[in-house]
Amino acid sequence: MNFLKLSPRIGFFLGFAACASLLAVGAYLQFVEELEPCPLCISQRLAILATGVIFLIAGLHNRGRKVYALCSAAAALIGASVSARHVWLQHLPPEEVPECSPGLEYVFQHFPLADTIKLMLTGTGECAKIDWTLLGLSIPAWTLFAFLSLAGWACLQFLNDADAV
Repeated sequence: MNFLKLSPRIGFFLGFAACASLLAVGAYLQFVEELEPCPLCISQRLAILATGVIFLIAGLHNRGRKVYALCSAAAALIGASVSARHVWLQHLPPEEVPECSPGLEYVFQHFPLADTIKLMLTGTGECAKIDWTLLGLSIPAWTLFAFLSLAGWACLQFLNDADAV
């Protein structure tokens, strides 16, 4: 890859920086713009966090570049699948949208862990609500784009032949 002369370490740190930026945007939208995240939003944030942690460890460890690249790509693709489900829920006709659930805090306190995880990965009625758009795309659609970009970046690190620095 002659067009990209980044060391794998810098490439992984850039992936981590992208994940940290995505989490910062999510925090801004939640705490400043006061958009309450739904269960699928929380799941997507966890996938971004996992992808970022893998990128960070890869940059710090500076060995096993291909294994870390595959792990970070897998984490990003898992997040992309959650985002794709979220986008799908947002495009369902109103009569097919699942019912809204009690708040996530209530679910964590009163439901078994398996049910809580299922709820977080399948979504509920509040997940179908579109609160914010940019250029006609909702937050989950932008997050899907971000996950696919992160997976692509991880694949570039897999193929990166630059000498480790």
